[in-house]
Amino acid sequence: MKVVILAGGKGTRIQEESLIKPKPLIEIGSKPIMWHIMKTYSHYGFKEFVICCGYKGYLVKEYFANFSLHNSDVTIDIKKNEIKVHKNNNEDWKITLIDTGDSSSTGGRILRVKDFVDEEFLLTYGDGVADVNISKLVEHHKTNKKIATMTIVQPQGRFGVVELNTKNNLIENFSEKVKGDGAWINGGFFVLNKKIFKYLKDDFTVWEKEPLENLSKENQLVAFKHDGFWHPMDTMRDKVYLENLWDKNKAPWKLWNE
Repeated sequence: MKVVILAGGKGTRIQEESLIKPKPLIEIGSKPIMWHIMKTYSHYGFKEFVICCGYKGYLVKEYFANFSLHNSDVTIDIKKNEIKVHKNNNEDWKITLIDTGDSSSTGGRILRVKDFVDEEFLLTYGDGVADVNISKLVEHHKTNKKIATMTIVQPQGRFGVVELNTKNNLIENFSEKVKGDGAWINGGFFVLNKKIFKYLKDDFTVWEKEPLENLSKENQLVAFKHDGFWHPMDTMRDKVYLENLWDKNKAPWKLWNE
């Protein structure tokens, strides 16, 4: 089963980084966030990827075209124009990179890769990490036999919590950030049947609106609840938070060993 990754957005809320590179190439611990996402899928045995390129997509293509060079020890003979690889740390991945337009919406990008996916495929965004059990997600999809399965999550609240003694207004304790208002939201990890393409019209189709709404109305969208770690990288605050977790070896999404 192939994994489609939406990697064409501009990341306007993290312009400190996205002005010079597409959002999926913004790094966490010296590796693009998209690499972290791909490592998660690879951990569960899903190693074929279809990348929906858009904004500065040539940089995404260049990154993977030079992946071996980035991750190997080499000797470069400039005169002979030869490169000798001493230690190869390449991933066992097959990656198809498709230009889906600079300004296409999410549904439009998915529509443009129709010819590159099989009857069923996985879909996610290129800007968030989680410890979703992909194997259980796929099993859930197969069991329910619907066109689409969407992972849902409860995002963490932005602020920590104080425990207050209401009688004397003394603060008794501090608690870490807790889940937000209890609402479940789109967590961005999907399993889809190719029948979803009939819900996509053109480049301007927004996947999160009419397609998902119509699938829901037709009882063809099932939820997969994820209670574990989930965090998008929308702002510099998010990037700093994720980098701190990675640097301290406390990244919950790091399911692989090396």
